[in-house]
Amino acid sequence: MAPVEYEIDGDLATITMDNPPLRNALTLEAAEHIQEAIDAIEDADVRCAVLEGSEGTFCAGGDIESMLEGLASDRDTEELMEEVGLPINRTVQRLYECSVPTIAKVDGPAFGAGGSLAIACDLVLASERAEISFGFRRIGLSIDSGPSYLLPRVVGEKTAMELVYTGDLIDAAEAQELGLINRVFPTEEFDERCEAVIEEVVTGPTVALKRSKQLLQAGGERTFDGAIRAEVDSLGAVFDTDDFSEGVNAFVERRTPEFGGE
Repeated sequence: MAPVEYEIDGDLATITMDNPPLRNALTLEAAEHIQEAIDAIEDADVRCAVLEGSEGTFCAGGDIESMLEGLASDRDTEELMEEVGLPINRTVQRLYECSVPTIAKVDGPAFGAGGSLAIACDLVLASERAEISFGFRRIGLSIDSGPSYLLPRVVGEKTAMELVYTGDLIDAAEAQELGLINRVFPTEEFDERCEAVIEEVVTGPTVALKRSKQLLQAGGERTFDGAIRAEVDSLGAVFDTDDFSEGVNAFVERRTPEFGGE
């Protein structure tokens, strides 16, 4: 059985990390499957993609067994990093750059690379029993799988430094306060409450949301003038969509818009 499964149901795609013996670790095989799933999802033109873990664990980090095998081998370290380390890191990047809105459903631990996968998504929904940590220091590693890029953008440089230097295990409530998580739901209501948020994204103006995602991700690298210019260019691309027409008409008619995603 593959360590990652994906399903496309109409406008919604769900990627499930399903390797309970390894607590859904981001192994090289799992990373490859996630990238393949994202490729398929973008080709299918869905409106939202959800990433989740199975059996009460989101993703407990990297594959420690593979790390031990690497230590025991006589292979060149640089070559090993290119073959094993880089593809896993590129998977987090691929998730972050996915063209459709992405939502992480974090129920249980999200450690190390698992934390990176979570915050690489556009929205992070968590159960009360969720925990997140960037504790690479615990095994003597520098940070890996993208937190040097993602964490400062999410929580600021100083908080990012603290999370990395201490390796503290953060519960769902504190993670929400720090901005790592958007919403925390009671564990027994988790799936139901997530469905409501996911439905709101799935039924939104898809082209406008995709464009907004691109603008927000690039905004920190632009000047204010450059950001304004990019927004105007994006408006031009969205102006002719059916969803814009529907949104304007619904506003004038004082009704709820029914966006078709086009």
